[in-house]
Amino acid sequence: MFAKNSLRFYTASVPSREPDHLQAARPVPNSLTLGTASLRVLAHPVRVRVLGLLREHGPSTATLLAGRLGLNSGSTSYHLRQLAAGGLVEEDHERGNARDRWWRSVHRATYFDPYEVPESDRGASAVYMAAIAAEYADRIQLAARDLLELPPAWQRSGDLSDFRLRLTPDETAAIVTELHGVIARYRPADEPGGDAVPDSETVVVQVQVMPQLAPPAHDDAVPTTTAGAHPAAPRR
Repeated sequence: MFAKNSLRFYTASVPSREPDHLQAARPVPNSLTLGTASLRVLAHPVRVRVLGLLREHGPSTATLLAGRLGLNSGSTSYHLRQLAAGGLVEEDHERGNARDRWWRSVHRATYFDPYEVPESDRGASAVYMAAIAAEYADRIQLAARDLLELPPAWQRSGDLSDFRLRLTPDETAAIVTELHGVIARYRPADEPGGDAVPDSETVVVQVQVMPQLAPPAHDDAVPTTTAGAHPAAPRR
């Protein structure tokens, strides 16, 4: 399901009310609902990646994070301080020393409802959502790259599929609710004792349901052509 201290970014999709799948997910302890201030802090792709790494792999230092991200430690140190100022990470005083500061995520999960974002923060919302999408895309690319290196039983157990459906908004929300309901029946990866189940490993399940609305038709639009030119042939 989700890796230990996983990325866990949940996004609402129904403006009139909080979706059922988010209501079901709310019991995740120690979670954060993004407000204006925290959204602005996370409106940077490096900070989203840093926070995700701290949740997935546990406490780390600016130097170790820099190695994972291909950045210099000064850059990751700056972004860690910004995350700390926003209350998203904190120093892990049980590790390290004055020269070697360790950081950990304050929360296990993040919830975000884009419909609650004021007009003035729509830009920050777009940057944040794009960073999350990039993280999910990276996961898929890594999984596809490493698929044939897995033991045969694991090679045959996963799935990478997409489906094009014709749905109403209510039907779309219902599918999301049902998918989250199925996932909730299984063990979270960070459940105490979960790693003691024979033959079990961490499995990441990503849920992406994306409405793709057709652009509005403009019946009153009159096509124009340049003198001596012919209209382009219709695309097939």
